[in-house]
Amino acid sequence: MFNVKKVTEDLVEWIRNWFDENGKGCNAVIGISGGKDSSIVAGLCVKALGKDRVIGVLMPNGEQADIADSKQLVEFLGIQHFVCNIKDAVDGVLKSLTDSSITPSEQTRINLPPRIRMSTLYALSQTFNGRVANTCNYSEDYVGYSTRYGDAAGDFSPLGKLTVREVLEIGRFLGLPKNLVDKTPSDGLCGSTDEDKLGFTYATLDAYIREGVCKDDETKARIDRLNKLNEFKLKPIPSFEPNPNDL
Repeated sequence: MFNVKKVTEDLVEWIRNWFDENGKGCNAVIGISGGKDSSIVAGLCVKALGKDRVIGVLMPNGEQADIADSKQLVEFLGIQHFVCNIKDAVDGVLKSLTDSSITPSEQTRINLPPRIRMSTLYALSQTFNGRVANTCNYSEDYVGYSTRYGDAAGDFSPLGKLTVREVLEIGRFLGLPKNLVDKTPSDGLCGSTDEDKLGFTYATLDAYIREGVCKDDETKARIDRLNKLNEFKLKPIPSFEPNPNDL
């Protein structure tokens, strides 16, 4: 049984302790998409550090249909925030590729914006004495549903070991706006929902992660395949270890 009160309290304490050890007095810098994960991470950081030490960054790529959700969240929490439109940066990189006779793949076009967003977050973090929050959850990470060196990057990860179901419970426990916590999850990149793109629901995935139960063999095989293909994303960069006698 998920003890949302205890886990939330422990999470808040963990964030507070992490900053004491890795950035005493620093600010939490969070990319605010308007979805559940960034909203809940921001809410947790406000609880742990106080709203004066949390900075929200809204990063539309040109026009963002749900930008009002991001604005709702920062206003609800009362945190300082900035809007940094990444369209020119994204277009500039794509143009430099095409100018070099390179045709970017569709996956390149999809994953470039989150990587530009992460660069933007670190630019603000260095400017405002910050530490960048990773907003991925365990369910997404388990099947590689994140962009390497994009939203998968960050300095600390409050939700990295919690499934979507557990994250949702925390959001409700924090009293965050219901429309943000229960918003249909979408990557905001290709126009599809997360579940459409994955081919299964988060409820199915979470049950498999926590209980090892998946009634559909085809879905189980797909989850296992995605987990195997993407497990490298969660590991440190491999380093060659030379023989000490050869040095």
